[in-house]
Amino acid sequence: MATTHKIVLLPGDGIGPEITTATRRVLEATGLKFEFEEYLCGQAVAEQYGTLLPDHVVEALRRVGTGLKGPIGTLIGKGLPSANVALRKAGDLYANYRPCRNLPGIVTPFQDVDLIIIRENTEDLYSGLEHEVAPGVVESIKVITEKASTRIARFAFETARKLGRRKVTAIHKANIMKVSDGLFLDCFRNVAKDYPGLNAEEMLVDHACTDLVSSPQMFDVMVMENLFGDILSDLCAGLVGGLGVCPAGNIGEKAAVFEPVHGTAPDIAGQNKANPTAMILSAAMMLDHLGETAAAQRVRDAVSKTLSAGKIRTGDLGGSATTTQFTEAICAAL
Repeated sequence: MATTHKIVLLPGDGIGPEITTATRRVLEATGLKFEFEEYLCGQAVAEQYGTLLPDHVVEALRRVGTGLKGPIGTLIGKGLPSANVALRKAGDLYANYRPCRNLPGIVTPFQDVDLIIIRENTEDLYSGLEHEVAPGVVESIKVITEKASTRIARFAFETARKLGRRKVTAIHKANIMKVSDGLFLDCFRNVAKDYPGLNAEEMLVDHACTDLVSSPQMFDVMVMENLFGDILSDLCAGLVGGLGVCPAGNIGEKAAVFEPVHGTAPDIAGQNKANPTAMILSAAMMLDHLGETAAAQRVRDAVSKTLSAGKIRTGDLGGSATTTQFTEAICAAL
């Protein structure tokens, strides 16, 4: 009897419900069996629960273990705490995994880009430890621990080994933050000793930014703290066509959530215009995580075939297709 995969499905805000529906359609077209538990989160529940991430959603993820999430909006400088950050902390989803590679048919100034960013997901300046020291003076505390730094370094080296990669680069700012980033580097160096077959490299974050926009092909697997990972992963997305075509996964020891990392695009919400590529490719990562590697590759191949043909594309990719039309083209390619 075929395995039925249980998935916590979180449509999110804005275009989230539309691209979630599209992705679910593609997953079902693979022929695999799924049981989706769908929950509302984000702005739709903020008034009712006083949070963007109700406790029952976290409990469902802990029980099921695998989640697929659409974008959830977070107000800038005000409003409720980020549901994205809260979900990663609550599930101890310590590793943010973001592959970044060129897709067929999407022309950018950068070709032959194929790199992976591994971002520590639970601490750093995202620990949320902020307070006002005095009127007009605020303090935000950067937290770096040996435990988190060691396990994210090991995750990066294990990922490189498993995928047959050649190099792992630690991105840091230890010339300025000598204690915090110094600890991160020490942990990286200690873990690197266990992987003599892989080249371990260290690079200042500002130096890395320069090289990424001039010679991104020089990078392979990159590992870094939370804030640097947030910034550099978006920079890398810009190299290959933008956030609309880049998948992501947040992975812990007991649970994992896969999601597109773009925004909620409220200006086109409900208009059947959204590009579901990033979420569909995130779902392919989820299939890999579930052990359905053949189906995952079929989904990626179907996306590549549709984009390469160039006939059916959403507006952000230079076409005029609706979300539904683009989704059906991928399903047909499957």
